[in-house]
Amino acid sequence: MSSTAEHTFASHESGRLHWWQDGRSLALLSATCFSLKAIFIKLAYAAGPVDAITLLAMRMGLALPAFILLARWGGGSTLSRREWFHLFLLGVTGYYLSSLFDFIGLKYITAGLERLILFTYPCFVLLADALIHGKRVRLATWGALAISYLGLVLAFWHDLMLVNVSQQVWIGSAWVLASCLTYALYYLGSGVMVKRVGSSRLAGYAGAFSSGLVLSQFMLTRSPAILLDLSLPIWGYAIAMALISTVLPIWLAARAVARLGAGQTAALGTIGPALTIFFGWIILSEPFSWVQLLGLVLVVYGISRLQKKS
Repeated sequence: MSSTAEHTFASHESGRLHWWQDGRSLALLSATCFSLKAIFIKLAYAAGPVDAITLLAMRMGLALPAFILLARWGGGSTLSRREWFHLFLLGVTGYYLSSLFDFIGLKYITAGLERLILFTYPCFVLLADALIHGKRVRLATWGALAISYLGLVLAFWHDLMLVNVSQQVWIGSAWVLASCLTYALYYLGSGVMVKRVGSSRLAGYAGAFSSGLVLSQFMLTRSPAILLDLSLPIWGYAIAMALISTVLPIWLAARAVARLGAGQTAALGTIGPALTIFFGWIILSEPFSWVQLLGLVLVVYGISRLQKKS
């Protein structure tokens, strides 16, 4: 066998046996894990009486050791007081407030609608960036924004028509929209800090600060003894949220970005809302309609166009 043929055969075997080294596979798996977060939250709520703060504390407490390891593996130089303060603020907005608002919102709305609302955060990032830096938003960008929010309106209408108490949809959507806004603030701030401290340390320290805030809130407002009264299924879903939908996708996304770049990784992540709606339909028996499907297509298309123009 010639050296060229041997190299080709080895590459084929490597691609077949070591699929986890392929950037696209990593990005898609990361999007899948992220899309399951809302499913685990809804399952935990259905498994027994548990409130948003307690469930979030379980998730972040279980994920805290992984955040610490992620920060240590990041290496790098000593951080200044200003950098520590910025990381703390990112932890407050990106992992603490955003997660808390999201958990509360999922008490009221379907996992599919929640994912679509969260998916529009690039719209807020773009508008805030334009406002802060005085940039002019192009007409084509406004068109992409309009398409995205038209799809979101359709998805919202789908839930509104299927829920007997329409007020719940308004309340839940407002909470998730607040989550979307706080995550947009995190994204804006992380763009500056990631160049200073690196992606691993940024995610690790911001996550660790957030975990500390969540656990502090839990200790001040709840009795730790209530954790002993929670059922095993609730603990199981909390562990799944911490490992499968928090730690693992962050690690997979970082590896995917290293192989593909942020642009391609983000583009592959657009499959996330579709996966959440699919899992909600299969696992949670959430209702599905063509109106919701059309809304999904419009949101994903609009955000995809927005990312290409940004």
